[in-house]
Amino acid sequence: MKKILVTGAGGYIGSVLVPYLLKKKYKVLAVDRFFFGNFLKKNKNLSCLYQDIRTIDKKYFNNIYAVIDLAAISNDPSGENFSKETYEINHIARFRNAKLAKKQGVEKYLLPSTCSNYGKVKDNKIANEESKLNPLTHYAKANSMAEKDIIKLASNKFCVTIFRQSTLFGYSPRLRLDLAINGMTYGIFKNNVLPVMRDGTQKRPMLHIKDAARAMEYFLKTDNKIINKQIFNIGDNTANYSIIELVREFKLIFKNKFKIKWYGTPDQRSYSVSFDKINKIGFKTKYNAEYGILELINKFNKNKIEKKSINITLEWYKELENMNNVIKNCSINNKILKL
Repeated sequence: MKKILVTGAGGYIGSVLVPYLLKKKYKVLAVDRFFFGNFLKKNKNLSCLYQDIRTIDKKYFNNIYAVIDLAAISNDPSGENFSKETYEINHIARFRNAKLAKKQGVEKYLLPSTCSNYGKVKDNKIANEESKLNPLTHYAKANSMAEKDIIKLASNKFCVTIFRQSTLFGYSPRLRLDLAINGMTYGIFKNNVLPVMRDGTQKRPMLHIKDAARAMEYFLKTDNKIINKQIFNIGDNTANYSIIELVREFKLIFKNKFKIKWYGTPDQRSYSVSFDKINKIGFKTKYNAEYGILELINKFNKNKIEKKSINITLEWYKELENMNNVIKNCSINNKILKL
């Protein structure tokens, strides 16, 4: 059984990816701080390492077939609030991981990046892997820098593949409600109000989290000659939406039986993306927006989901930092009551 090291294994994607890899008969070393909890069920082929990727030791890369380097400060608002940490983690730490992986004889390194790197594409053009990047946020800039540095490490013995993921949606045990479709679906579930970010014309490609996991596993089993030193957009050409077009999807599914609530300032990021390249090597998505919305509604009802700060990435980061400060101020020798 091939062993895969997955950083960020306790996150939104990792909590879906790791069980999928185990199901596909891989062994997994799951590396994470597990800020949001550990939702990974015990499995004889799973081991968990509570570790920050900024300080991970090279020994953990021994006897690893591939690294999937998911760990990152994971959205634009968090990147803006924790800019220093975003560059440390999304760029420098992952570049370090890639160098350690190569040195320790890892065969494949997969870098999950983002279509957000395209920033704003003018004149309704469709971005492809050769398009000039236009990152507008610290999150996108750090990911772009990681791409640039890490792809240079590729060699005949070290396969490097970068993939720019579309905006994700769908259910994960580590639930995020700060993603467009997820947050919109929760609004309808909770109070029959669809929250819509202004001004609605901004465009995004969308990708179900199950398809994200499928794509990563697809790269693991694809011939290195096909994917080495390559960049792929991950998504589907039919899933390029403007926010207004997403609203229409919700209207069709829920028969227009909800109110609309606009929020925020107009989003400057807007991009449509081509997925011809990934399609040509044989990968296609399975799950569309309707599937994801209905899946979420079912999970919300079944699990009686209530929106909390832990479901909003930036809010939870801020809360963790505040809790840490409180503990620092009232602890003695890192202890509270039990001295």
